[in-house]
Amino acid sequence: MIKMRIPATSANLGAGFDSLGLAVAMYNQVAMEPWDRVLVEVLDDTPIPKDQHNLIYKTVKYLYDICGKPLPGLRIVQENAIPMARGLGSSSACIVAGLMGANLLMGEPLSREDLINMAAAMEGHPDNSTPAILGGQVTAAMEHGKVYYCRQELHDDLRFAAVIPNFEMHTGEARAVLPREMDRGDAVYNLSRAALTAASLATGNYQNLRVSMGDRLHQPTRLALIKGGREVLDCCLELGAYGAYLSGAGPTLMAVVPAGSPGLTHQLRCFLDGRGLDAWRVELLEPDNKGAVVLPG
Repeated sequence: MIKMRIPATSANLGAGFDSLGLAVAMYNQVAMEPWDRVLVEVLDDTPIPKDQHNLIYKTVKYLYDICGKPLPGLRIVQENAIPMARGLGSSSACIVAGLMGANLLMGEPLSREDLINMAAAMEGHPDNSTPAILGGQVTAAMEHGKVYYCRQELHDDLRFAAVIPNFEMHTGEARAVLPREMDRGDAVYNLSRAALTAASLATGNYQNLRVSMGDRLHQPTRLALIKGGREVLDCCLELGAYGAYLSGAGPTLMAVVPAGSPGLTHQLRCFLDGRGLDAWRVELLEPDNKGAVVLPG
């Protein structure tokens, strides 16, 4: 049986829409082996399909079909720590698990670069799937089906405070509210800040993140769908976060904070409780620089 661990990812990082992403230490674990039928077992209470509609199975079957290999059946065992439809890359984690597992079961006919390209094509953008495979922080672009990327280590002096609401926000819903056109000044605003975010994370100039994680493309309209979302981001900055942004399509709100600052998350918890948001979770996450890995056993 093949066992894998895939990290959660946080995309966009403010202005880097569909191009910037990073991996954090929250994990799905997936095991799979050939079987005489489709069998999906879930080790938690996450409601997911347990038949041929399961995303991991569909991804495995997709790769087998591309490689011209029959797939009589498959046993999948999932443990899902990454919450679904919360802007933390749950679908990317499933796609990466399916591609990685299928490739291993077939004797690795595809390279890691092949898997990176295929995962991004299935997702439609590389900002979650690429850091899920590689770990660290990734700046990426797609051209004719190929992902061009730069990957850098996330320094251990950073932590990521994730504020996870108790409701889902599906990507289709979040994309539907995006503006169809963008003012040139707003485009320059975003381009400059996306570049500054990637460079600041690489060089440790974290004081830039307060400015660089601003955005005028997707966050203003998406935050309108999250009651209290803007106030949470403002609170994170007031409490000393380097920067704060809407993670992926949301609704998770992410703050980049110094390591060794547990008091900040406690204060954030108090802020949420005081506004009736006691069902929202706060998770302090370490950076993940390994990406998807095969586990022993």
